[in-house]
Amino acid sequence: MTAMRMHRLNHGQRTVTRVSTPHAPWALVGECVVGVVRRRKLASTLPAGIHRLPGPCVVTAVRYSDSPVGPYLELAVGEPARLGARPGLCVTTMVVTTAEARVGGRLNWGFPKEVGALRWRSHGDEREVVWEDRDIVVRGRPWGPAPPLLVPMRALQRRGDGPVVVPGRLRGRAQLARVELEVPDGDALAPLAGPHRGVLLSGMRFVVEPARLPAGLTSTFRAPLRAPEPALLSSPSEVGGSRPSSPSRRHHFHGERCVAVRVG
Repeated sequence: MTAMRMHRLNHGQRTVTRVSTPHAPWALVGECVVGVVRRRKLASTLPAGIHRLPGPCVVTAVRYSDSPVGPYLELAVGEPARLGARPGLCVTTMVVTTAEARVGGRLNWGFPKEVGALRWRSHGDEREVVWEDRDIVVRGRPWGPAPPLLVPMRALQRRGDGPVVVPGRLRGRAQLARVELEVPDGDALAPLAGPHRGVLLSGMRFVVEPARLPAGLTSTFRAPLRAPEPALLSSPSEVGGSRPSSPSRRHHFHGERCVAVRVG
């Protein structure tokens, strides 16, 4: 595992910051709200080579108190999918609050992470996450006991070197919950709005293993730790995690993120 490095280079009127983040596996600690949403029509497109399956979507709002890149918040939408004969979830929307978390997620596993403004609130047992850029709210109200839970995970994503299988495991104490999603009309995620069943997971320990490449219908083998990934040029505010990046300008780095900040 490599330590995170940040380098600043001056190019005329622009300062370029290259950020490298640790290789997989990642071990993360925190708490999360999970909503299970009956399948509705979303305007999402799955990556090439990954195909939809019937079943519910999963919406997660997470507060990571510790990770290889430090604390950060995350909101994600996963849709049921398959890669060959391998079922899993394909994450089609994912926003995080730090550039380092974004870089690591894209380079290690191909998660479509973008940097945005998330706010986490606790009201007694209730947990709430607000995605300020899109006025989306995820709110979980738990009830009942909180028994221990251990769940194997499998994400199906596409990196710069093609489709990959991302294994993981999640454990913690899970309480059944009523999860409410508030999404503005006209937003691409508006079909997910409303009350849903879900869980609140406390004392969460989440391990995300290195990506694996598919071989045949069901087998996999260890993928390279990193794949080349276009990195977006960002505004100064995005380096601090307050605004989504613009997809119109790109640089290519192998294993590092280029964040360009205008100066002067």
